Amino acid sequence: MAEHFIRVKKLSKSYGGVQALNGVSLEIHAGEVHALCGENGAGKSTLIKILSGVVEPDAGSILIDDQPLSLGNVQATEAQGVSVVHQESTVFPDLNAVDNLFVGRELRRGRGLLIDRREMKRQTHELLSRLGEPIDPDRPVGELPIAQRQMVAMARALSRHCRLLILDEPTASLSARETQVLLQLVRQFRSDGVSVLYVSHRLEEVFQIADRVTILRDGQRVDTREVSTVDTDELIRMMVGREAAELVGRHEHPGTLGDVVLRVDGLSREGGFHDVSLTVRAGEIVGLAGLVGAGRSEVARALFGMDTYESGTVTVRGRQLPPGRVAAAIAQGLALVPEDRQHEGLVLPMTVGSNLSLAALSSLTRGGLINRPQERQLVQRQVEDLSIRTDGTQVATETLSGGNQQKVVLGKWLARRPQVLILDEPTRGVDVGAKAQLHRRIRELAREGMATLLISSDLPEILSICDRILVMREGRLAGELTGETATPEQVLALALPDEREVVVS
Repeated sequence: MAEHFIRVKKLSKSYGGVQALNGVSLEIHAGEVHALCGENGAGKSTLIKILSGVVEPDAGSILIDDQPLSLGNVQATEAQGVSVVHQESTVFPDLNAVDNLFVGRELRRGRGLLIDRREMKRQTHELLSRLGEPIDPDRPVGELPIAQRQMVAMARALSRHCRLLILDEPTASLSARETQVLLQLVRQFRSDGVSVLYVSHRLEEVFQIADRVTILRDGQRVDTREVSTVDTDELIRMMVGREAAELVGRHEHPGTLGDVVLRVDGLSREGGFHDVSLTVRAGEIVGLAGLVGAGRSEVARALFGMDTYESGTVTVRGRQLPPGRVAAAIAQGLALVPEDRQHEGLVLPMTVGSNLSLAALSSLTRGGLINRPQERQLVQRQVEDLSIRTDGTQVATETLSGGNQQKVVLGKWLARRPQVLILDEPTRGVDVGAKAQLHRRIRELAREGMATLLISSDLPEILSICDRILVMREGRLAGELTGETATPEQVLALALPDEREVVVS
């Protein structure tokens, strides 16, 4: 292994009464893939922000090539070759891919008087081709699916000739094919001498790609190990302080279910989905599986009224919902935890308490005034029920870790006591401990009679928690499986486009 490239020495950072980092030290070697693991709230995001110059630590130092780095200085950090691809896409939604890649550093010609858009477009096409993603470079990035927006953010980081590439949950929004393309690129960067700090809750990726792994827990470094010397159970135990067996387990079918709560018949929208029919009963968890782009999220948005549809019906306890009307869907007891929590699920600058009570304000308001004691009681109940880790309910929601933000989105809708809960990638970017907590809560809600439609690209999640699994392929339902007996192979066989010719010998 090459000599160290970056040395982090005794970094500490606190926010109010919360100690985010406490004396954390580690080394990143030149040309290695160094994984960073830990639960949400363990300090990973704070460490990334300090490394990238966004946040200045209270104590400690960082050395790059044995030279002190100017802390809290983004420009100095970028000048040293450090680039970050964040978990949540940081692209400019109104700009196209070309402008996103070159914003602030446009290529010029004609003695610097003219912007060389042809060369910028050529380089953008080349970078996106390396990532294996066919993206229209002239289309506003905000119109792209979340996976493609993430790819544009990665291409922007790579265009800056970085020496340390920090990838924060880079595959959380990617399909299996896109994930393998990314992992292959990471291997290529390592061969080229680029260091990669790989932050992921998908432990299988850590074992596929990383040379070493550092584990954080409660703001402190637990250990740094060669990946070849640790297994999954030991890694989980170091992350959460508990055995893996306490966190996982296949969902048992609840037995007798209630009446049909949600019924969808022949739902179709051109370019999105076709002839989708399904039911969800009281107390049932129905999974909606499939590849990215199969139409699952589009169906969820249509059910909730965010998007309209050309034909078909949606009924809740026998009452038909009008297309494209969110207020009507909410009034009939639907709730949607969206895939993009930061842009569609939360108002990040608002407090944790305000976000948690936002969907239930109508029940808290009398004569135009909010009953504040009742609101505080409701908020505190959600914080306790979902084990939301926060330094009080008056802090901005944007200060929470990704997993705790996800719990706030769920808590916001549970405060309304919905009849149908639609969960779109509910544990994306969530650590193994928080994921287990969310799974337990979803199961509890089902036992209480909640009808739940769960959309997930995480096959183990679908298999462990769902009573039935519906698989979508290219906008259509391809089949149905029983949750207790379904296998990953069966789900994938239904999800993958059938481009093979069957030969009978």
